[in-house]
Amino acid sequence: MPSPYRAIFDAPGTLRFSAAGLLGRMPLAMMGIGIVTMISQLTGRYGLAGALTATVALSAAAIGPQISRLVDRHGQRRVLRPATLVSLSAVAGLLVCAQQGTPDWTLFLFAALIGCVPSVGSMVRARWAVLYQDDARRLHTAYSLESVVDEVCFIFGPIISIGLSTAWFPEAGPLLAAGFLAVGVFWLTSQRATEPVPHPREQHGGGSVLRSPGLQVLVAAFVATGTIFGTVDVVTVAFAEERGHKSLAAVVLSVYALGSCLAGAAFGLLHLTGPPARRWLLGLCGMAVSMIPLLLVGNLWLLAVALFFAGLCIAPTMVTTMALVEQNVPRAKLTEGMTWVSTGLAVGIALGSSVAGWVIDAAGAATGYGVAAAAGAVAAAVGFLGYRRLQRPARSVEGTTDGQGSEQHVA
Repeated sequence: MPSPYRAIFDAPGTLRFSAAGLLGRMPLAMMGIGIVTMISQLTGRYGLAGALTATVALSAAAIGPQISRLVDRHGQRRVLRPATLVSLSAVAGLLVCAQQGTPDWTLFLFAALIGCVPSVGSMVRARWAVLYQDDARRLHTAYSLESVVDEVCFIFGPIISIGLSTAWFPEAGPLLAAGFLAVGVFWLTSQRATEPVPHPREQHGGGSVLRSPGLQVLVAAFVATGTIFGTVDVVTVAFAEERGHKSLAAVVLSVYALGSCLAGAAFGLLHLTGPPARRWLLGLCGMAVSMIPLLLVGNLWLLAVALFFAGLCIAPTMVTTMALVEQNVPRAKLTEGMTWVSTGLAVGIALGSSVAGWVIDAAGAATGYGVAAAAGAVAAAVGFLGYRRLQRPARSVEGTTDGQGSEQHVA
């Protein structure tokens, strides 16, 4: 392992909470595709499967920031364990109802409750942020590592979930995802020494951290970015099916994630100077431009090459985004701020999946990549329009308070 990555694990407990975070994040890549595979096998209804997956995503987008706000106030252990138990119970209910063929409304009820799943990635990043708050170089490397971990989950998670559900029994994919969630969260929350200290209610003020102008820009840009991801996933499957090789869609999408994974690993080795807002804007522009070749490819091999290069822009942009969140929200609300960015991404993925599906039905798979190109242009436009807001961090003065009474810190 390169020395910058070895260095971040010098602090006690870092390897253990990072490993727990890896397990806890596997359901992010496994649950949705597992539900689609399960429902399609049991009922043959892809429309129902897609609607249930969208329900889980939107529920998590609505509930996730509220869970993270409670975490900032009361601590990870006190909040994450009960929330995880609710989500696990909902997964069990969904599996039983699907297997027994109960009415559709019962499936949607449990799918909505699955949204109580905590944002494990935000919890791990919050631990890194507290640990290396005075060491920008190591914090940059730690955020890069976490982006690599995200991509590893998306490379292997869908393959494991689909493989188990098709080779073993339909419910196997979501069931294993639930197992990963349980082990990851309970292992993470058992590590008290690295848990961020909760902040009393009076340090949070009366409003949401989403009132931060800089965070609003980041979330808006990530809605557009999530639209890219949701579109690419759906259109690539349809593109492969049109060419008679639907099974290769998972391989092509893995290449997309691999490009991001490699870029994230390399990005963590760099010693960067200059404002992160500028790197973030360049990353958004890179993602927008990388969508253009997708409109021109004619076969799966060229598509895989184009997606690999498109993936190179993802992880560096994600890493820089988390650094900007850390600058633009009060430390007492850091976990909530990171979760709002993930929420924007989830909303965008749901939006991109639905819009892309409509375009595919109307005009074919290749045309669907136009949705990704349009979303990329929107993300870049948001970046340009909001650039100045990101240059005025919320946490500019140590110990002062804003109009809501929120604690401020040095960025």
